[in-house]
Amino acid sequence: MAKQRLFVIKIGGNVIDDPNSLSSFLDDFASIRERKILVHGGGKIATRIGEKLGIKPQYHIGRRITDAETIGVVTMVYGGLVNKQIVASLQKRGCQALGMTGADGNLIRAVRRPVKDVDFGFVGDITPGDVNAALLENLLESQVVPVVAPLTHSNGDILNTNADTIAAALAIASGSRHDVRLIYCFEKKGVLLDVNDDNSVITRLTESRYKELLGGNVLADGILPKLENAFSSIHQGVSEVLIGHAADLLRNTGYETTGTLITQA
Repeated sequence: MAKQRLFVIKIGGNVIDDPNSLSSFLDDFASIRERKILVHGGGKIATRIGEKLGIKPQYHIGRRITDAETIGVVTMVYGGLVNKQIVASLQKRGCQALGMTGADGNLIRAVRRPVKDVDFGFVGDITPGDVNAALLENLLESQVVPVVAPLTHSNGDILNTNADTIAAALAIASGSRHDVRLIYCFEKKGVLLDVNDDNSVITRLTESRYKELLGGNVLADGILPKLENAFSSIHQGVSEVLIGHAADLLRNTGYETTGTLITQA
């Protein structure tokens, strides 16, 4: 029996931050008739609210350092404000959505990242088996669309977890039951050779080419988590990973490709 198609789609803060872009994205997302999961970020909103509270954001290689004050802000923004606004907007579009964090239904456990050269604070790393795949399947079977905030849990603590990593983990966990297409949507047309040239899209990126570009410091820090998770997903059974502009990718939900297609070789 052929596997059912499943779209695991992640949107970032640049889409969420612009009401017109978000509305257009949600129109396209709601129109997808196959099974689907939405993972969202919201870092820009969290940064703005945090700064109003006197909390300055700190990053290391594109990843947020989450101290005790910051975890309160991101929990409030990701799991509350952003998540519920998206869910309400999808309900308006006739899409039966359920907002979740990793703590809800034990959806995604994690381990707190150990301190090495950098102390990331309340940041969670996901390992194989951390996703409650049975719960996910039950929701999809019931025609419910999970809308997942980038928060996991461990030993009673909420942990900030990269949304790209969340999307990859959900895609990998669903791969045994579905033909999964993982899509990373953001404001660019794809992975760029020159971050200042929107037309310098790498249409097909192999792992060897990625390592070459990484060694040459060509790629912007912000794209690195997406690429790390994209290649990890491909290695673990995800059918296809695409990175690019939300409108281009969601309006082309066949197997034609726009943006950047991630491949092993």
